[in-house]
Amino acid sequence: MGKVYLTGAGPGDIDLLTVKALRLVREADVIIYDRLANADILNEAKDGCEFVYVGKKDSHHTLPQEEINEVIYQNALKYETVVRLKGGDPFVFGRGGEEGIYLGERGIKFEFIPGITSAIAVPEYAGIPVTHRGITVSFRVVTGHEASNKSRSQIPWENYKTDDTIIFLMGLHRLNVIADKLMEIGKPADYPVAVISRGTTKDEKTVIGTLETIWEKARDLPTPALIVVGEVVKLHDQLNWFEKP
Repeated sequence: MGKVYLTGAGPGDIDLLTVKALRLVREADVIIYDRLANADILNEAKDGCEFVYVGKKDSHHTLPQEEINEVIYQNALKYETVVRLKGGDPFVFGRGGEEGIYLGERGIKFEFIPGITSAIAVPEYAGIPVTHRGITVSFRVVTGHEASNKSRSQIPWENYKTDDTIIFLMGLHRLNVIADKLMEIGKPADYPVAVISRGTTKDEKTVIGTLETIWEKARDLPTPALIVVGEVVKLHDQLNWFEKP
């Protein structure tokens, strides 16, 4: 049996891949990768390395998660070094825990390789700090994509009345719902919001608006996109460094 490395690929910019992740990519016998992992990383693989794509996009999945788990397992029976390459970090809505449990129950050794999460890196490239002295001392990271088989939202909207920075991942298709929910709990209509599309890549684009206006301004942006809600969004003009000409 081989060993599986559940590896974070970072937020998009290949230079943000960790040293350890790069070493494992170069040693891998097979790389099982998703849509959010920069495909250029695969160019670092050794000759003869096998590639298996298991990407997901909104409701369009190459394979359901249960089958992805089995693909990883079967490759661990065949290869010595298996790299499961996941966008961002395996534990930040990456379902890395589920994959690790599945492997462990079948006697497969595994290791987690942390990746830089887009929840922090993408706002940083857009010049939006998730915390800033005098503005906010905390931030929340929330999924913008809930399981379709749930009859009720699992997001505790009432908890979001404070002035924490709120970062929604995978939420562009529900941007109008997110904005409406936050206004329903008392956030003002002019509360600042940013949507950052394809963050940390050459195609990055940031759109700034308010809870009232952001849907019309940003709904047609290409994915992946990240939503930042909070007063820190106002710092974008001063701290924007990556998107400047």
